[in-house]
Amino acid sequence: MENSNQLANRFKEVLLKGKWIANTNFKDQLSNVTWQQATNRIGSLNTIAALTYHINYYIAGVLNVFEGGPLEIRDKYSFDLPEIKSKEDWDSLLNSMWDNADKFANHIELMSDEKLESIFVEEKYGNYRRNIEGIIEHSYYHLGQISLIKKMIKESEKL
Repeated sequence: MENSNQLANRFKEVLLKGKWIANTNFKDQLSNVTWQQATNRIGSLNTIAALTYHINYYIAGVLNVFEGGPLEIRDKYSFDLPEIKSKEDWDSLLNSMWDNADKFANHIELMSDEKLESIFVEEKYGNYRRNIEGIIEHSYYHLGQISLIKKMIKESEKL
């Protein structure tokens, strides 16, 4: 079974520094996206900003549990992105995401095998490992969307 360091590295791989699975990561994909591009809606697709907020929402919510707090996040609020009206707003969202991702990875690294296998908040949510793996898998899903939306925006800017 995967230990906490391997799990933390998988998390960092999709969020902060990896290229092994998708040849990219969130930080790489978002580093050169302007706030205008991040808020540009292509048809009925979510915006890059909304998807970024969505992933950060779940990371922050699970991180709160890691830090001893309650599980307060709810799916119905996971796309309630505050309006992005400036570079500062976009940078603030990105900085929040990188900070939360760093803290999240650090918590994973410190987890014992017993903690990884213990119940996460309530039995219906499974164990810590399942929730961490869920965040990783969910992040890859939306990373793919962001990559495609970014390509679509870049193509539309050429017109």
